[in-house]
Amino acid sequence: MKIDHVRHLFVAPDSTLRDSWLEAFPDASLCAYLPATPKADVIWVLLPEEGDFVSQLIACRAAAGNTPVVAMSDLPSDPQGLAALGAGVVGYCNGHAAPSVLRQVSDTVQNGGLWIGQWLMQKLLAGVARAAAQKFPTPDPSTWASALTEREVEVAQAAATGLGNKEIANRLNITERTVKAHMGSIFDKLKLRDRMHLTLLVNGIVKN
Repeated sequence: MKIDHVRHLFVAPDSTLRDSWLEAFPDASLCAYLPATPKADVIWVLLPEEGDFVSQLIACRAAAGNTPVVAMSDLPSDPQGLAALGAGVVGYCNGHAAPSVLRQVSDTVQNGGLWIGQWLMQKLLAGVARAAAQKFPTPDPSTWASALTEREVEVAQAAATGLGNKEIANRLNITERTVKAHMGSIFDKLKLRDRMHLTLLVNGIVKN
């Protein structure tokens, strides 16, 4: 099956283009199986409810080359999400996600970020922070903190431990809306892709 270049290619053997997918991406295309040389900006793979999806994702990721691959699940779970990440995808979301969410996922992965949902992301970030603490017990904040205000540094450090916006707000006694504003400013000033990038930077694993 030959598919010309499309912005969004959905791979779903037993499905059709859902209304939410088309509302998010009117130019979306659907195929039952990924072509040998797919040409798309983002490839979305709907995972089967049963069976070996990991091998499917590994093969898809290999065929996709540099194109970001997002796994979608109608029955999302943390173990499945972690397995999908292990197979090399850069996104994991609900197959019935709202169009606005799908567009956010697309923007994130096309800009080099990772999208796996807030709860799974927090667990993953907490694990990264724990591992970093063992290897880099006293990371040097001078490489990134100088560009931020004192409050932004506090928010960044809290986020880098895996805390969500609500938890950061409670810890710092500020509103969740204020946390979101600080996070936006932090991402902009440090030119970060996502919270994973922030966690690696704050914990001294990568340099700015």
